[in-house]
Amino acid sequence: MTNGEILLDSDVVIAAFRQDPGAQKALRDAEHVLIPVIVLGELLAGARKGGQVERETRRIADLMAAGQVLGCDLETAHHYAAVRDELRLQGRPIPDNDVWIAALARQHDLTLASRDNHFAGIEGLRVEPYRN
Repeated sequence: MTNGEILLDSDVVIAAFRQDPGAQKALRDAEHVLIPVIVLGELLAGARKGGQVERETRRIADLMAAGQVLGCDLETAHHYAAVRDELRLQGRPIPDNDVWIAALARQHDLTLASRDNHFAGIEGLRVEPYRN
C-alpha cells in the first residue's frame, strides 16, 4: 500500500462487516482509511433493503467515524469522464459507481482496496486486492 492511505470499495466494507479476515486485515494495515461518498451511498442503500436498518446504519456511522468520507468535485468529474472513455475505448465498461470510485482514487493518487477484477487495467489506478 502506498503512503498508508487506502480507499475502500464497498465489497471490502461489506466483507469486514461480515468478519472476513482478509478485509479486516486490509483495514487494520491502513494508516488512514478513506470511504468514497459513492460507497457510503451504496452501503446506506443496502442498509435500507435489509430488515435491520438501525443496526446497519450504526455500523456505517462507526465506519465513517473511523475514517474519512471522500467526496466528489469538478476535478473528480473530469477523472470520471477520462476513466469512462478509456474503458469505452477498450470495450470493457464497468458499473458507473465503480467508475466514480476509480476516478476518486486516481484524482487523489490513492490505493483502492477491492476484490473486483474490473478495476484491473485502469491506467494510473493502484488496486490492493484482499483475500478471504
